[in-house]
Amino acid sequence: MTATMYFTSRLGEPASTRMASNVSGDPDIAAALINNSLVNSTEARALEPPRTQLQSKFNNVMTLCAMLPLLIFTCLNSILHSKIPQKIRIGGSLLAIFLVFLLTAIFVKIEFSPVTFFTLTMIKIVFINSFGALLQGSLFGLAARFPASYTAPIMSGQGLAGTFAAFAMICALASGSALEDSAFGYFITACVVILLALVSYLALPYLEFYRHFTTDNPNTSSSAQNDLELKKDLLKGDWTIAGPGGTWGVYKETLSKLRSVLQIWVLALSVCLVFTVTIGIFPAVTADVKSTIAGDSQWGMYFIPVSCFLIFNLLDWAGRSLTAVCMWPGKDSKWLPIMVAARLIFLPLFMLCNVMPRQYLPVLLSHDAWYICIMIVFALSNGYLASLCMCFGPKKVDGYEAETAGAIMAFFLSLGLALGAAFSFPLRILV
Repeated sequence: MTATMYFTSRLGEPASTRMASNVSGDPDIAAALINNSLVNSTEARALEPPRTQLQSKFNNVMTLCAMLPLLIFTCLNSILHSKIPQKIRIGGSLLAIFLVFLLTAIFVKIEFSPVTFFTLTMIKIVFINSFGALLQGSLFGLAARFPASYTAPIMSGQGLAGTFAAFAMICALASGSALEDSAFGYFITACVVILLALVSYLALPYLEFYRHFTTDNPNTSSSAQNDLELKKDLLKGDWTIAGPGGTWGVYKETLSKLRSVLQIWVLALSVCLVFTVTIGIFPAVTADVKSTIAGDSQWGMYFIPVSCFLIFNLLDWAGRSLTAVCMWPGKDSKWLPIMVAARLIFLPLFMLCNVMPRQYLPVLLSHDAWYICIMIVFALSNGYLASLCMCFGPKKVDGYEAETAGAIMAFFLSLGLALGAAFSFPLRILV
C-alpha cells in the first residue's frame, strides 16, 4: 500500500511512448521532463499523461485482493486453529510472507508488460494476505492467553509496522535514487524485518514468562475441567446433552464458539465498523488527494507519502499505543459503539477534499491543512478504538474461551477490512 507510487509507475506507458504522446515532439520539453527540471506544478500537470485504466483501478483492486483473502483465511483460522499446531500457523506464515516479499524485490529488476505486472502483483497480494490472516488470527489467539494488557502491544505493533513502512518509503524517495532502486531497497528491508520477526517467534518458547501462560499446569484449568464446567453451564441453561463421547466434542466446540459470539457481539461489530470506514476511504480516496500549496517546491512529491501514509500510520500507532495507559470507555460502556459509529463522518469529509480526478462532488476542503487535520483525527481514532475492542473482546468470556474469542475478534476485524475494500469502489466513483 505504501509503495503505491512504484506500482502505478510500472503500470503506465513506457517512457518513450509518454514523451511522444504528451510533448508533441518538442525535444527541449522532453529533455526537461526526463531530467526532472520542470518544477512548475502547473506545467507538470499539463504535461502529465492521463492515468491508464490499470493505474486508476490499482488502489481499489489492491485493497480488494488484500482484504478478501484476509477475511476468508481469518474465518478458516477461527474454525481450524485448534486442529493446526500454532508453530505451523505462525512460523509457516512468516516464512511464506518472507518468500513472497523476496519475490517482489526480485521482480523490481525484471521487465514485464503492464498487464502481466498487474496480474502478478495481485496474485502476490492474495498470497501475502492469506498467510497474513493466519498469522494475525493466531497471534490474537495467542495473546488472548495473556493478561489484557498484552493484546495492546500487538495492535500497537501493527501501527508501528505501518509507520516503519511509510518512513522507509520517504527515505527511499529522499535518497534521490531511481524509483525502481528505491523500491528494491524498500522490499529488501521488509524481508529483513520479517526474518527478525521469525527469529523472535522461534525464541519465545525459551522465555519462562511465555511458558507460564501457554503451558497447562495445576494452577490453570485443564481441558477436562473446562469440559466439565461447560457441561455444568449448559445444564443450568436446560440444554440436553446427548450423544456419544465423540459427538460431544463437536457439540462442545460449536456451543463454545456460539457463546463467545453472543458475549462479544457488540465489540465484534464495533471493530468491524472501525475498519470498514477506514479501508473504505483509505487509500482508495485519500491517496488521490492533490496538494494545493506545493507550487514550485518538492512538497508535491512528498505530500501523499507524508500526509497520507506517514501521518496515518504514525497517529494510528499512537492511538493503538494509548490503550496501554488509558482504556476509556470501559468494555461494557455504551460510549464505545457510539464513538465507533461517529467515525462515519470521515467518509464525506475526505471526499470533499481536493481528490483528483473527480466527477460529481465539489471541493469544499481544498487546503492541505484541512486534509492533514482530518487525517490526524481519523488515524488516531482508528488505532485507539480498534485496539480497545480487540483488548476487551477476549476478556468478556471465560478464561478457557479466551483464545476462541480472540480468533473471533480477528475474524470480525478482517470482515471490516473486506467490507471496506468493497465499499471503496462506490466511494471513489461518487467523488
